[in-house]
Amino acid sequence: MSFFPVILCGGSGTRLWPLSRTAYPKQFVKFDSDNTLFQQTLERSTSIVGALKPIVVSNKSHQHFVRQNLSDLNQSATLIMEPEAKNTAPAIALAALAAFKEDPEAILLVLPSDHVIKGQDKFQEAVKYAIDLAKANFIVTFGIVPTGPETGFGYIEKGEAINENAYKVEQFVEKPKLEKAKEMIDRGSFYWNSGMFVFKASTFLGELKRYAPEVYKVALDSLEQGQIDIQDEGLTLVRPRADVFGNCPSDSIDYAVMEKTQKVAVVPLDLDWSDMGAWSSFYQLGEKDKDGNVIHGEVFTHSTQNCYINSTSRLIATVGIDNLAIVETKDALFISSLDRVQEVKQIVAKLKEFSMVQADLPPVVRRPWGSYESLAVGSQYQTKRIIVRPGEQLSLQLHHHRSEHWTVVEGNPEITVGDNTKTYYPNESVYIPKESVHRLTNRTCQNVTIIEVQCGDYLGEDDIVRLEDKYFRN
Repeated sequence: MSFFPVILCGGSGTRLWPLSRTAYPKQFVKFDSDNTLFQQTLERSTSIVGALKPIVVSNKSHQHFVRQNLSDLNQSATLIMEPEAKNTAPAIALAALAAFKEDPEAILLVLPSDHVIKGQDKFQEAVKYAIDLAKANFIVTFGIVPTGPETGFGYIEKGEAINENAYKVEQFVEKPKLEKAKEMIDRGSFYWNSGMFVFKASTFLGELKRYAPEVYKVALDSLEQGQIDIQDEGLTLVRPRADVFGNCPSDSIDYAVMEKTQKVAVVPLDLDWSDMGAWSSFYQLGEKDKDGNVIHGEVFTHSTQNCYINSTSRLIATVGIDNLAIVETKDALFISSLDRVQEVKQIVAKLKEFSMVQADLPPVVRRPWGSYESLAVGSQYQTKRIIVRPGEQLSLQLHHHRSEHWTVVEGNPEITVGDNTKTYYPNESVYIPKESVHRLTNRTCQNVTIIEVQCGDYLGEDDIVRLEDKYFRN
């Protein structure tokens, strides 16, 4: 009986703007740790005795983040790349089908990629209890012992005891109003819904087929008609067929299965846990100074209490404030009372309404080959710093609306323009006329850095026509 950790890497993390953006969601951001939230989840799950190569489910547009995070930890995985986001039920269905193909008796530990858990020993013990229940064909969820009334979490009410470590589930409750949350906490029979699960792949798929047959069918068909590639580093890439998967209903595992099945069980977890869904979570879990502040980056305070302050690129100085969240990036500054940080979603919605780039792209934009950063922007020009990692390359491409000048400042790139290919050295430059086919390849063992100056009547990223691309982008 095989045991597979499954890590769900979907979600945009808009409640953690401005550090988390649509194109760089929170699970891949290093907030106050050497590892990203995804990497922390990966280490937490793969350290469990008996865990096999993890299964990661991620949107195809984020595959390069997953691959880089895996590479940083020297970890292989099966990476299932969803053509589009369809919520947790289809994502888990894809993982369960992949595991079932490996072993019809496979057991899965399903974890969101953006949680923080303090208490690995307690967590592993609870997983052990859950695996025993899964062997008996229960679909197990974990209920976090609440520390107070929270309106940002769903709740689970325990029912009849199954054994000394688990209960049947009486009901699931959606995110409640504050008074309802207080009432449930006072009753003492409710847990926070963690969104973590353990079950046999066969048991889950049977219940999914019964209660959400369309999700089951589309997930199965998209996998059977998709592609599987095995990479040199032990990474297995699974690409469900996009036009088939696009027909899948968007549904959560709670709605599709957990609230309908009679096989559900809950294992209580009494430890420090957070889904890191808002800046208040970082304040609650963070190390506080003598004034009750959680501070990251270059920050100086005077007469400042009970604040979360995070600076990434410049000095923040505060005087006479209390109970605020202040988060700074190179291109944005967010300030809110700590008890209203959830409302940042409304800010992001307004940014999208006005097509503001800050809604989607971070100051440094990660790509499969490296990164780029915009240094200066005008009406018909833009300057970027582009870094290409060793062994990587830009797509073979052209632009209809702009020409480009590339100046090498670090490394020895191989640059193709039209029919001419040449190795360039620091302080050398190349002109790329509009409509010219071009590519940069880094065949060395060090980073290549270039300064790119774009000139033209349109400078959008959608003016990139990719003719060849090793990263399977359109």
